[in-house]
Amino acid sequence: MTTSGPATHEVTNQAPPLAGHDVADDPVLVEAVRREGAAWHLDDLHRLGRVVGSEEAQQWADQANRHEPELRTHDRYGHRIDEVEFHPAYHSLMDMSVGAGLAGAAWADERPGAHVARAAGLMLAGTVEPGHLCPVSMTYAVVPALRHAPDLAKIYEPLLTSRVYEPGLRTPTAKAGLLAGMGMTEKQGGTDVRANTTTAAEQPDGTWRLRGHKWFTSAPMNDLFLVLAQAPGGLSCFLVPRILPDGTRNTFRIQRLKDKLGNRSNASSEPEFDGTVAWLVGEAGKGVRTIIDMVTMTRLDCVLGSASGTRAALAQAAHHTRYRSVFGAKLIDQPLMRNVLADLSLESEAATSLALRLAGATDRAQRGDSQERAFLRVATAVAKYWVCKRQPVAVAEALECLGGNGYDEASGMPRLYREAPLNGIWEGSGNVNALDLLRALSREPESLEAFRAEIEQAAGADHRLDAAWGELRNELTLTEDAPLRARRIIERAALVLQGALLVRHAPSAVADAFCGSRLAGNHGMAFGTLEPGTDFAALLERLPA
Repeated sequence: MTTSGPATHEVTNQAPPLAGHDVADDPVLVEAVRREGAAWHLDDLHRLGRVVGSEEAQQWADQANRHEPELRTHDRYGHRIDEVEFHPAYHSLMDMSVGAGLAGAAWADERPGAHVARAAGLMLAGTVEPGHLCPVSMTYAVVPALRHAPDLAKIYEPLLTSRVYEPGLRTPTAKAGLLAGMGMTEKQGGTDVRANTTTAAEQPDGTWRLRGHKWFTSAPMNDLFLVLAQAPGGLSCFLVPRILPDGTRNTFRIQRLKDKLGNRSNASSEPEFDGTVAWLVGEAGKGVRTIIDMVTMTRLDCVLGSASGTRAALAQAAHHTRYRSVFGAKLIDQPLMRNVLADLSLESEAATSLALRLAGATDRAQRGDSQERAFLRVATAVAKYWVCKRQPVAVAEALECLGGNGYDEASGMPRLYREAPLNGIWEGSGNVNALDLLRALSREPESLEAFRAEIEQAAGADHRLDAAWGELRNELTLTEDAPLRARRIIERAALVLQGALLVRHAPSAVADAFCGSRLAGNHGMAFGTLEPGTDFAALLERLPA
């Protein structure tokens, strides 16, 4: 029997795949890279952008998340091996990012702006697959902490700053490149690392032996780990290699891999130490002070990661709406959708500008700028709190722009959505960062002065920003109820800081819309509530390609 009439499965009014493009072709990102001192890196950034935007890289991302890491505790003969197997796509992603210098390479690069260049690359890589960036980030972050033990740093830093990805457990000094991790939290303490019960006993040869159980240690196939443990002198920081210098395996029993909401391509584990060989890093009893250098760097990467995830979701929404038609016009030309996209673009530009401002401050602080170091003390907590807090709601709104298509795994949006809450938890939840801001304000007056100087560079440029800063100054004079108000204080600090950056550096239409909606309160509770007088066309010009 034959039938006539229109085909039942003719595909029309669908957007083509967003692939085969340069992800670095983004005015917001490029302008920030230039501004923060890494214009020399733009050619390399565009090369990475084309790799990240390729169909092949998107396939790697899909495969690495569909074929999750698998734990192998024993070999076929019953020997304990404690290894994690990854899909080849994961290794392709790692090779891409380590080869682009996104791990520790910036620490070996003497050029001003090296940390900015690395930060911009990290944001690009995060748009295609953020899970693999956990070991990349920790490797970057371990270098300043390891420098508290110069003899250890002399051995391992040249390998941690390598651009060679060499997976597998082998003697560290026999490899061309190393990856590092961190073991802080335990099941009874979580954020309260001083409640840790893992113990450390010094040996006659100067090494230590650890005994205990860590609760959330990511990337267990990394080569080296900084671990907190209780020594006789108090909580201390130790270096734990998976393979010892003589080639034998250190005791690093992986009890299980975590079954996580997102971040599925990355293995997170519970390792057990039992006579595990370790080397002291920094002073005994000063473990938190030693490892905080690593934590600060990973907090920076949380901000970069959330800005990247927000940008990635916005790019998908913009792409879909440029092709999808409804009620006789492209979605992107429909007034209400224009409001939503413009509002998301505003949120994303503010996050990107702040994230790369932190990277610039990090770069200059490493080169001896005490003002930038003091600024980071406040700004890192402020940005970590706000940018990470905004990512889930922004990604959810961007997903909605695709309608049912966005709820389908094939779109990639569900993976972005599952990933979105992570950076708000990693390296200190919202409350931790809000209270950290209060500590900085009360104990380090130079950090408040550096923050004030940053804001006041925009003084007089927008009356709404000036008014908001005046109100915030009063809030920053802490009273007894400050811990109760800490989230309110840090939120306003973030918005004022973002406003100051946009007033100084963004197009006037962007700065005007931000100050009107975020600082003057001319905005609803959801995205897409910008006022009618907003220059929507100018904001939509800032959308990623």
